[in-house]
Amino acid sequence: MAPSIGAALRQAREVRELSGIDAARAARISPAYLSKLENDAVKRPSPHVLHQLSEALGIPYAELMRLTGYELPGPPDARVTATIGAALFADLTDDEREELLEYLAWYRARRRNGRPAHR
Repeated sequence: MAPSIGAALRQAREVRELSGIDAARAARISPAYLSKLENDAVKRPSPHVLHQLSEALGIPYAELMRLTGYELPGPPDARVTATIGAALFADLTDDEREELLEYLAWYRARRRNGRPAHR
């Protein structure tokens, strides 16, 4: 099962170790609106907001559009390419997805600190 838009936004923010305030500032939206998005209180934000979130959180724009039910622009091949990442994670359990995200955060933190990322 693909994550909701809220879960995808929260995961991306946490992997980047951003607070809600910092992520909202980077996306040029209010922290309250980001909170509503992360809690799935807003089901279909505008494409403009999705683009801002895409740039701020490093999530492919096409993936955010897909998660919110918008028709993806471009030829069918572009739509397929945009969802490859989602397909790779489609069969993961929530626990497996969480473990991968925790590992990625750990790995990036080690790299930022100039240490090898080997366990």
